[in-house]
Amino acid sequence: MNPLAVITGGTKGIGKACIERFLGEGFDVITCARNANDLQTLEKEMSDRFSNVQLYCQAADLSLKDDLHAFINFIISKTQFVTVLINNTGTFIPGQIHNETEGTLEKTMETNLYSAYHLTRAILPGMVEKQQGHIFTMCSTASIMAYPNGGSYCISKFALYGMTKVLREEMKPHSVKVTAVLPGATYTDSWKGSGLPEDRLMESKDIADTIWAAYTLSPRAVMEEILIRPQLGDLD
Repeated sequence: MNPLAVITGGTKGIGKACIERFLGEGFDVITCARNANDLQTLEKEMSDRFSNVQLYCQAADLSLKDDLHAFINFIISKTQFVTVLINNTGTFIPGQIHNETEGTLEKTMETNLYSAYHLTRAILPGMVEKQQGHIFTMCSTASIMAYPNGGSYCISKFALYGMTKVLREEMKPHSVKVTAVLPGATYTDSWKGSGLPEDRLMESKDIADTIWAAYTLSPRAVMEEILIRPQLGDLD
């Protein structure tokens, strides 16, 4: 039986790059996204490229409790041990605390923090029982550096980074690895139309390759944080 990775938000950007990398390394993968058509396209593309592994897809908006619980049940239904969890689901709504639309904080926290919290709690018991597994949370340079127009996004990413640090301490005695991933500007759909040249941003593949490298360390080592930025530095 192939090892299994759960990678949320898998149809685009970093999530899709991670799926490609883990499928290519012999993992089965479970993923989700809000758009069912995008998931069908992804499933077809990956099945054409990777014949000896399985990609399982579920349409879900993880900011909604019912969808989150349905996705957890979907994972449980596969009856496979989850070796790797990559909490990648996220949303970015530009704005500032004093003028962003009412409800922005709640929606951003539900998507970026609460989904990762509850999904992690659902998967952890199996990892603790087996004394193995690796959890990655997709934080951001916004987790350690506030910036104008970051608003609720920065708040949520600071919180996710804090959750990851707490989880790392909790999981030390259980041999479960925990890694915070803090990417800078990466060329994904959210940057399209920005007018910036692609070579000014990192590739999603850069993040996926680094996550894989962190996963392949020996059981005696863990990369607690991955801070990765464009070669020319952060964008102004």
